[in-house]
Amino acid sequence: MTRVLVVDDQPLFRAGLVALLNATPELTVVGEAADGETAVRLAQSSAPDVILLDIRLPGLSALKRVATSARVLVLTTFDLDEYVHEALRLGAAGFVLKESEPARLLAAITAVASGEMQFSPTVMRRLVAAYLRGDVPVAPWAPVGLDDLTDREREVLRLVGTGLTNAAIASKLTVTEGTVKTHLNRVMTKLRLTSRAQAVVMAYESGLVTPQLAG
Repeated sequence: MTRVLVVDDQPLFRAGLVALLNATPELTVVGEAADGETAVRLAQSSAPDVILLDIRLPGLSALKRVATSARVLVLTTFDLDEYVHEALRLGAAGFVLKESEPARLLAAITAVASGEMQFSPTVMRRLVAAYLRGDVPVAPWAPVGLDDLTDREREVLRLVGTGLTNAAIASKLTVTEGTVKTHLNRVMTKLRLTSRAQAVVMAYESGLVTPQLAG
């Protein structure tokens, strides 16, 4: 049974989510919150497996604290790229669009609970596009720990940053998809990343990928 904490500041929408989740046999809602501080308290007391959180939530900075106690799946919409980027920095493990079908949301919760990295392809494409347009500033310094990566790990991170799938990276490097996954998992561990989308951000901020070189 996957335990879910629902965090959304819109009462009617939150009630709908709770009803949907409680009607799903393998899921159970262990708490509801309308703001970040309440979410932190409930995350500590109810021990959820997944926190379903509205990206526009007041006190979004609380995400960093709740992300240490459970996997965070963020609800977002098409026009909130700046919030998506901030949530990545704060440790979100996945994203799902609010406009998604119920089955898509339920599948995302299950995937995140099992440790997978889950995010909408649309969100990923828009994030990469934002970097290509120069809408998201790239830090002029390399993040701590990047020097610990091997040459192959750096290359895998760079290719992830361009938006390629594991299968596409495997084809480009002439290795198996399993090998790509192994390298990416090592990158995630060394850089303390919690999602593939965070890896994309890291690739740009480290300078491995630039708007001029992406693609």
